[in-house]
This record gives sequence, structure tokens and C-alpha cells, in this order.
Amino acid sequence: MSFCTTHLCKEVLLLHLGRGSYQNQLCRSMSDKFKVEILDAKTKDKLCFLDKVEPNATIGEIKSMFHKSHPQWYPARQSIRLDPKGKSLKDEDVLQHLPVGTTATFYFRDLGAQISWVTVFLTEYTGPLVIYLLFYFRVPFIYAPKYDFTTSKHWVVHLACMCHSFHYVKRLLETLFVHRFSHGTMPLRNIFKNCTYYWGFAAWMAYYINHPLYTPPIYGEQQIRLALIIFLFCQIGNFSIHIALRNLRPPGSKTRKIPYPTKNPFTWIFLLVSCPNYTYELGSWLGFTLMTQCLPVAFFTLVGFIQMTVWAKGKHRSYLKEFRDYPPLRSPILPFVL
Repeated sequence: MSFCTTHLCKEVLLLHLGRGSYQNQLCRSMSDKFKVEILDAKTKDKLCFLDKVEPNATIGEIKSMFHKSHPQWYPARQSIRLDPKGKSLKDEDVLQHLPVGTTATFYFRDLGAQISWVTVFLTEYTGPLVIYLLFYFRVPFIYAPKYDFTTSKHWVVHLACMCHSFHYVKRLLETLFVHRFSHGTMPLRNIFKNCTYYWGFAAWMAYYINHPLYTPPIYGEQQIRLALIIFLFCQIGNFSIHIALRNLRPPGSKTRKIPYPTKNPFTWIFLLVSCPNYTYELGSWLGFTLMTQCLPVAFFTLVGFIQMTVWAKGKHRSYLKEFRDYPPLRSPILPFVL
């Protein structure tokens, strides 16, 4: 090709792409591959060097490449960051869209052994279901021998068992058929912490509710019936919110959208609250507290409310940061209050 023809082609590119775009295209054609080095976030030692990485490679793919050279760190336990103390990059982040040069430097942190969310939820929810029933049927070595395998004379005790069992069966079924998790795994150590919380409180509550000396609520049937209505209403509401959230995320996707009310009246609370699933969960346990009039249940409700408030505030902040048009009237968990 002659000099004039080459010069003409260059001028045409400049007219269509602009000088800056032309230079970027020229640089990319000269170096269309990335070099990636992964350093230990603590020691800054080089752990891995990847040559000729495609520009459109994702962090998830880079984790898989890293795993090949370090089999002990499978992708789920890897945290890849731009800064040693920065946030973990998402698996779907694309290499060429990150603020890195043609030689990209990332920092690795080991998240520890991982376990799937489904396994954790099934374990922590099966425990309370089984433990509560052991106290309800008064198996030996819990109460005095004369009460072994006896039943309470108070109908509220039987109702409480049905409500408690219904709640955890619902949670187990939602884990299997409703929830879609944005993260596939969590640290293994969490299962011990979560199980201690759920199993321990279940045993504490069940011991007193099913105790031979248990006394029914002070206002009798009226209090129990009101509490049952609150409990069932909030259980249906909680399930409705979980279905609405599930429908926002297609299978296999990590898409995040602003949740809005649907035709289901139980979802209209989205007008005022960012995390109504926690609002309904709180209502369910308030109803159960009123039904049983049991101090351990009240304490469990309080601790759960504090934890759910922390989660709700975090999710609310995330919504505000991610969506500029997020509804301004919404509160994290309690309308106009919290």
C-alpha cells in the first residue's frame, strides 16, 4: 500500500472517530491483551501472574484462572480487590472497564472455607423446628419424669406449637423454592453462629412455653385470637414480599431493581418501607409474643428486631446509592420511624 493511500485511510478514520478515538483504537490494536498480577493483600507478595488475558474477561473468569495455579483457593473463597483494603470486586466486573492499565494489579484476600446459603438456611431452620417439637412432646430428661410424653392442658400451647412449626416449615420451603441468592456462598463459620442463635432461642422459648407450670396469657382467648390474627396476617405478608422480590430477579441473574407494589395488597407497604419482609417478620414475632406472653419470646423478638434493623438500614442505603430515582418517602423497616 502506498504512502498516500495509507495517509488517506488515516484521515478517514480521524474524521469518523475523532483524533482521541483513533489513538485509543491504535493503542488497543497494538496491545489487545492484558497482563494481570495478583498480590497478597497482607504481605504484597506476588501470588500469580496471568499473561495475555482478554480485555472482556470478567473478575469471575480471572478467579478461575487464579484457582488453576492455587487449587486451595477456589473462586468462592477469593476476594479480588483493586486496593488491599478496598471492597471486593464483583464477579461480573469486566477487566477493560476497571481503572487499570494494560498490566493490571489486583490484591487477593482469602475469605475462608465457604458453604452454600441454601445449606446454611436449611440447617439453621430445621434445628428450631425439631428442637421445639422435642419440648412440645416432652421427651425424657427435659422436665420431671412424670411429665414424659404428656401434653399441656392449655390449648394455647398447642396453637403456639402449630404457629412455630408453620413459620419454620414456611422458611424451609421458601429456601428451596422461592429465594434467589445474589451470592452462592457464605463463610463456613457463619453456620455455627447462626445455628447457635436460632437453635438456642428455640430451646429457650420452647422450654417455658411447654413447661408443665406454664400459665396462659392474662387476657385469655381474646388476647390469643388477636395475636393469631396478627401472626397469620404477617406470615402471609412476609411470603408475599418474598414472592415479589423473587420476581424482580430472573433465574441465574444478579439484576437489581427497585421493588414496587404489585396488585397484591400485602405488597403495598413498599410505598413506605424498603424492607417490608423484615417489617412483617417483626409483626409475626410480636404476634407470637402476645399469643404466648412469654419473656424469652419477647427477648428473641427484640434481638431479631435489632438485627433486622441493621440489615434494613444497610439495604436502604444501598438502594439510595444505586438508584437516583429511589422513592424518597421510604424508611428502612418502620414507616416514618426507622
